[in-house]
Amino acid sequence: MFDFKKLDVYHKAKSYNHLVYQFVLNNNNLDRTTRDQFRRASFSIMLNLAEGSGKFSKPDRRNFFIIARSSIFECVAIIEFLIEENMISQELHDKQYYAAEEISKMLLGLIHSISKPS
Repeated sequence: MFDFKKLDVYHKAKSYNHLVYQFVLNNNNLDRTTRDQFRRASFSIMLNLAEGSGKFSKPDRRNFFIIARSSIFECVAIIEFLIEENMISQELHDKQYYAAEEISKMLLGLIHSISKPS
């Protein structure tokens, strides 16, 4: 089994990616740039978790997990923009926001656990 598949945060990130993908796929009001950036940012979370888990050194793994966390921040910035532009319902905003917050906290815990001396 691949190590990243053992991470709960990976499965949460994958679910979040599906949520974003369905939103982007079914929302014709989004411009191409926003659609593409949102999709890439949500996908980046999963991919950086997978890539980071394959690294041998703790600093390398940590770096990829930090990038994954940065991507979740990017997603939150996008949903904040979308709610302010009335392009997303409050309910969908909240669902995405709280899912992103949970992933962010999990990633922070993972980053801190790697940062501890052995």
